[in-house]
Amino acid sequence: MASFTITPGRPLRGTVTIPGDKSVTHRAIILTALAEGLSTVSGYCRGEDCLNTMRAFRSLGVRIDETPDCLQVHGKGMWGLSEPFGPIDCGNSGTGIRLMAGLLAGQDFFTVLTGDDSIRRRPMGRVVKPLRTMGAVIAGRKGGELAPLAITGTRLKGIAYASPVASAQIKSSLLFAALYADGVTTLSEPRLSRDHTERMFAYFRIPFQRDGLTLRLDGRPSVRWGGKPVVVPGDLSAAAFFLVGATIVPDSDVTVRTVGINPTRTGLLDVLRAMGAQIDLLNPREEAGEPVADLRVRSAPLRGVQIGPEQIPQTIDEFPILCVAAAVAEGETVISGAEELRVKESDRIATMATELRAMGAQIEERPDGMVIRGLGRPGANGAVRRDLHEPRGSSGGHVCGDRRLDGRQTDLDTGYGLHRNVVPGIREDAGGSVDWGGKTSIVRGLCWHASGAFTGGAGLDHRHRRAGRGGEKHGRSVAGIAAGIPLPGYGRPLSGIGLESADGKRRP
Repeated sequence: MASFTITPGRPLRGTVTIPGDKSVTHRAIILTALAEGLSTVSGYCRGEDCLNTMRAFRSLGVRIDETPDCLQVHGKGMWGLSEPFGPIDCGNSGTGIRLMAGLLAGQDFFTVLTGDDSIRRRPMGRVVKPLRTMGAVIAGRKGGELAPLAITGTRLKGIAYASPVASAQIKSSLLFAALYADGVTTLSEPRLSRDHTERMFAYFRIPFQRDGLTLRLDGRPSVRWGGKPVVVPGDLSAAAFFLVGATIVPDSDVTVRTVGINPTRTGLLDVLRAMGAQIDLLNPREEAGEPVADLRVRSAPLRGVQIGPEQIPQTIDEFPILCVAAAVAEGETVISGAEELRVKESDRIATMATELRAMGAQIEERPDGMVIRGLGRPGANGAVRRDLHEPRGSSGGHVCGDRRLDGRQTDLDTGYGLHRNVVPGIREDAGGSVDWGGKTSIVRGLCWHASGAFTGGAGLDHRHRRAGRGGEKHGRSVAGIAAGIPLPGYGRPLSGIGLESADGKRRP
């Protein structure tokens, strides 16, 4: 277990480049592995979730070489995968295990998919049931509701399926299964969820049709595609902490470069702008079918808004940081139709309600969301915060902790806490030290994987007590920019932040 104390800091100014989009990286690895021939994946996310997907395909016989700039994936074709020697560990990735379940259901071999404690508690029936309707043979705990999932590959058949929820994981799992199914598969959803899979299908020229909220795909045996270069845009979910941090910290001006602005993901931008945030899209372009832009954000006062069911699919991963923005806004923010958030890594609704209350926010929790009565000024009271076991909630709390009403400090106890899956780059051993490109920092437990010229943020006092749940896949991970950690990674460590370690000495 490690304890961190965050104290108020300076304005945030500069330019940063964030890691590649996690959702796009998963799909890029899958589709390049199934392509025929060599593909490159540049700008990929190095988070543990995506690394586990890469390891999964290596265990399925796909050669994947890592270089400093990209992955080189030697695709085996749709029918070139081979049976793994043991279970495939998807770690903490719900996306990884659900997409792999659809893909492996149509193979001609046996596979077991598993994950960490969190994954083994998350619902799998939402993909297992429609896959079984396609003919898949899948066994699991509680009748297939929980992982591990034992998949006996078989010949699948196309189905017509109407998903009861707008979920990109369900949709994508069934689309990958449909590639191996006889006949036509049609999939519909109540609202448009993330469409990264469809965009990458189009980029690789995998034929499918869209009619409103319905997709139609005619699978085996005619589907095949060749290798191509894939450029992964920066992850908007990771950029969210910079965007909110710069908005609520007075006199801030930050540009985040090369961020994916897929319309099914930009609910965060829409909500923040409706709240009064100043966010400009610069240099718009397209990479591998995904729209990309540089985002400039400057500090601005915020006001409360209504966030309804139609916006939840586009903001589902940004919910914790949006709660932070709402907590410092003027007036009331009402979030509804967000039941899906109760079955993520943790119950995000309950987690954020509890933690923001501890920092002085006024929260009314509801079954499908919450009401946040904003403080009308940046910050929250100092508080002792417990281990969240929720990556984005932990990082969101750090952004909140940067600006408090009375200048008090915030203490954070984190065993799993600040998640290197939010913004990867941390390299941590069992003792809690962090490797920043070969150098072990005196300040342990947290770092950003980003590059650029950047100053500002809060001070941080770290007291390492014990690795705690360090045996978990992710360990401690990423703090928000407001935690005041330099932003090392691909480039030099970023300047302008002083850190205080347990010995009381200031570190540049």
